[in-house]
Amino acid sequence: MPEALIQIIGGFILLVWGADRLVAGAASAARNIGISPLIVGLTIVGFGTSSPELVVSAIAASQGSPSLAVGNAIGSNITNIGLVLGITALIYPLRVESNILKREFPVLMMIMVVVSWLMHDGKLSTADGLILLGGLVVLVSAMVAIGIRRSESDPLVQEYEAEIPTDMPTSTAIFWLITGLIVLPIASYVLVGGSITMAKILGVSDAVIGLTIVALGTSLPELAAALSAAGKHEDEIAIGNVIGSNMFNLLGVLGIAATITPVSINYDLIHRDSLAMYVFTLLLFILAWGIRGPGRIRRRAGALLLVMYLAYQSMVITSALT
Repeated sequence: MPEALIQIIGGFILLVWGADRLVAGAASAARNIGISPLIVGLTIVGFGTSSPELVVSAIAASQGSPSLAVGNAIGSNITNIGLVLGITALIYPLRVESNILKREFPVLMMIMVVVSWLMHDGKLSTADGLILLGGLVVLVSAMVAIGIRRSESDPLVQEYEAEIPTDMPTSTAIFWLITGLIVLPIASYVLVGGSITMAKILGVSDAVIGLTIVALGTSLPELAAALSAAGKHEDEIAIGNVIGSNMFNLLGVLGIAATITPVSINYDLIHRDSLAMYVFTLLLFILAWGIRGPGRIRRRAGALLLVMYLAYQSMVITSALT
């Protein structure tokens, strides 16, 4: 048990640091060569915080634990909304004005429906994985197109303009990019090994570990990014990164896992956990859309999201241990 805990904690620390360096390096390098800050934000920054989920899931699938990968993807989506936005809104109430974000919500729901349809037969095949990865390519292409034609007056454009570093030399950016690419697989290998050992010790499935411990750890970059953005009153980025991360988790994380090896999906993942993901996403949609004016996620809504997240985690852990 102590060795597994040390592996998990050490893996989390390296994951968060490696993801931060990867995103900073990639974003700065892209901006330095003249790519629009909005394109950088919607793609590299938005999806970069999900790099831990992607690498962890790829390592887990390659080591014969694809259920951990699926649990990580679904659990991270729930954690991103319940824990990340819950804590962020408790500290800094959030306001949503960007039309870009309001268009992304229906896209996220559509992706969830497609994933549910692919999983309804109890498995994700290699073909399913390729479909999801194809969807990711389409999504990234669409975001690049949005970045090219989007008006500079959109709040999200202005926030990314202010957020992406301008003082990092290209050589330094490339160094941190390469460092992140090296550290992430190492950290993921350590984390997955510790997680599998912990699952065996506790007598629970890999999926449960993915839904709880691993999902929490791989969502730490999203939490750090959301708190940092909200503290600078960049509410659109705080919410946009979560939406982008959740889309990437379903398309990229599940896609890469299923492409590496076909995945059997247990009953709880299809029904209980997927349903919880829908509930959290719909609640965020209602809060952020706004009927008369901008959407708002106030402190009471943040508290509700956080309580729901803790209740869900308690249910998963209790069910696994009984």
